[in-house]
Amino acid sequence: MTSLFSLEGKVALITGASRGLGQGMAVGLAEAGALVIGAGMSDMSETRKQIESIGGTFHEIQADLSKPDAASQLVEKALELTNSIDVLVNNAGIIRRSEAESFSDEDWLEVIQVNQHAVFQLCREAGKHMVGKGSGKIINIASMLSFQGGLRVPAYTASKHAVAGLTKSLANEWAGKGVNVNAIAPGYFATDNTAPIREDADRNASITSRIPQGRWGTPEDLKGAVIFLASDAANYVNGHILAVDGGWLSS
Repeated sequence: MTSLFSLEGKVALITGASRGLGQGMAVGLAEAGALVIGAGMSDMSETRKQIESIGGTFHEIQADLSKPDAASQLVEKALELTNSIDVLVNNAGIIRRSEAESFSDEDWLEVIQVNQHAVFQLCREAGKHMVGKGSGKIINIASMLSFQGGLRVPAYTASKHAVAGLTKSLANEWAGKGVNVNAIAPGYFATDNTAPIREDADRNASITSRIPQGRWGTPEDLKGAVIFLASDAANYVNGHILAVDGGWLSS
């Protein structure tokens, strides 16, 4: 049974690997045996330290996904490093907060570029490689706002709805070609993106009271989900959005 969840000999490319959810998932993939390529804009030394401390291998690629050609260049660089990508985790994302009536075009386009357009480009380029070799796992990071509307985050909500739809669309095309495309929808997690909400005592209390488990998630809470979807245990799982939310959607 353990071998079903093993990622020994696999190469996993994960974006936004420097901290938070990306770091937690990168370490989890390494713990399962994968060679991890982390992509991001900031220092990834802590991720490297955690992976190497367990005997894993970590490669780093600096990539700014707000740039139009960054996604295709990232896949190209990853393939130059390892000649293969077995798992792609599209985790990188940004958020901008403002009332809809004053939400700027600049903020809208920046969020859509990173959270939606770059995700499609990465799926397309890595998917082309995976389809060519007849196997691969793509895991997009969706959100509770793939299902709900949220407050003061119109671009983020639109982009995360798009990620859910893209996941299903690509699964339909590639399931018969050996490529599984799924998504993880994290609930409310303690990360840099949610710091403004957690610092608002009333909002924090309101959210926590609705989570059946009674707490915000931590990056470690995503390890099991990403290992599952990246492994042979999920070979017959396609087009699924896996909520890891402490029961939020059921409450």
